[in-house]
Formats: sequence, structure tokens, C-alpha cells
Amino acid sequence: MMKAIACATILIAAAIFGNSAQAQDVAAGERSWNKCRACHQLGESAKNTVGPVLNGLFGRHSGSVEGYSYSNANKNSGITWDETVFAEYIKDPRAKIPGTKMVFAGIKNEQEIKDLTAFLKQYDKDGKKM
Repeated sequence: MMKAIACATILIAAAIFGNSAQAQDVAAGERSWNKCRACHQLGESAKNTVGPVLNGLFGRHSGSVEGYSYSNANKNSGITWDETVFAEYIKDPRAKIPGTKMVFAGIKNEQEIKDLTAFLKQYDKDGKKM
């Protein structure tokens, strides 16, 4: 009986701590954002630069930021950005959208991608933090 209680306690602790280790970390995502900010901007005063503004990215159609000159591949990709599509794209942009102008080696670490996603999701289409 004591072994069963001990095993149950360990399983519960593993579930609690295991899930928290995989939780999205906005602060870590902000650090990861430093890889993106050379080409992209966020926030209320964001402007298109080398890349388009990333405000309100999730739920937006690829190639749709007004005033940014996208590649035909990006405009015609048919992508609507969500967490899954973004994770695939950010690992290897040119593999996900062949012909994209985005020159980026990619982020391969799953947790870093989750953290970056959490950071980006803070910004609505007007660049306000939600």
C-alpha cells in the first residue's frame, strides 16, 4: 500500500513539474525575439523594414501586411498563421515556403519556438500588448 501511495505521489509530481517545464516562457521568448528584430518590428510604432511587421501574426494570412513587398511565393502560399504553421516555418522558412525572401537559418529548438510564439502572441494587430 505504501509503495502504491509513493508511486502515485511520484507520478503526480512528475506530471505537475513535467508540464511546467514545457510551459511557454514569455521572457525566454523575448530573448529569442532578438534573432528576429534585425528584420522585423513589433509594437504600436512598428514599421515594415527588411521584413513585415509581426503584430497580430496569428490568425493573419501570409503575405497580407499592407505596405510590405512580399515574394509571390509568400503571397500565394495560402497560409494562415497559427502555432503549428509558425513552428514549421520558423524551423526552416525556405522549406515551408520555397521562394520566400526570408533569409534565416531557423530555430530548431521546440521549447524556444514555443517561447517565441508566446512572446509574439502578446501583440494584437495594432501592436498593443494584450
